[in-house]
Amino acid sequence: MPYGNKTPMPDDHKTPPPQNQEYPGHTGDMAPEPRDEMRHYAGRDLLKDKVALITGGDSGIGRAVAVAFAKEGADVAIAYLSEDADAEHTRKLVEETGRRCLPLRGDLSTADHCQKVVDRVVAEFGGLNVLVNNVAYQAPVDSLGELSDEQWEYTFAVNIHSYFRVTKAALRHMGEGSAIVNTSSINGLRGNKTLIDYAATKGAINAFTYSMAQNLLDRKIRVNAVAPGPVWTPLIPATFPQEKVEKFGEQAPMKRAADPDEIAPSYVFFASERLSSYYTGEVLAPIGGETLPG
Repeated sequence: MPYGNKTPMPDDHKTPPPQNQEYPGHTGDMAPEPRDEMRHYAGRDLLKDKVALITGGDSGIGRAVAVAFAKEGADVAIAYLSEDADAEHTRKLVEETGRRCLPLRGDLSTADHCQKVVDRVVAEFGGLNVLVNNVAYQAPVDSLGELSDEQWEYTFAVNIHSYFRVTKAALRHMGEGSAIVNTSSINGLRGNKTLIDYAATKGAINAFTYSMAQNLLDRKIRVNAVAPGPVWTPLIPATFPQEKVEKFGEQAPMKRAADPDEIAPSYVFFASERLSSYYTGEVLAPIGGETLPG
């Protein structure tokens, strides 16, 4: 399906129709396509001449963040697994703003590729100021007995080991005023009975965020996280059965999933020193009206 259906879900149908895709999923095959191009977003030079790396930057939240950062004046590198059409579309969106975009294909579950991605960004752009760890994998199970060692290890390799490895490589090039934004999830705050391994990694991301924020205070590098509720991205039809896709988002008090365009401004806030210079070690949870204790 071609790109172009960027209207939100209509008021009389707050959840998508049943559908499935092969993992990792493609935006153009979603019905409806998510709003993820930040078409109505106006930048204010909040990231002028910065260099940003976004893992999982080809689609979904990562795409919206890439375009928002570009509109704020940043050059952007997007690391992605294999979704070449999505990555190419994101590149075009970034370049339409007048900024540069570097797509980086490969598997971030491997240590070597995590290092190579950072090396390529620095070689191409001459530095690195903002890191968004956003790549993620999930696969629901009905019980712990159904959760294989292979799935557990792969989920951790993508969702938390890559955050550690990319961050470690990036920090060699990041100076005072730089920012790191990690993508967590509502599931890391309250768990999920069918996303056991995924929720565990998201909880680990929160703890990693808190720890690194403290660790990097002296270097004046801020570390924060965004923990969204349900968001309509290719990961959903690529990992959930059709009956769950059809109900996706209805559990939120707003009775719908977010579009990526609604989440990306949170990343701009944390990336911009002008907006969030006094914020580090925070987890911002855009979760559609749900309130959490604590």
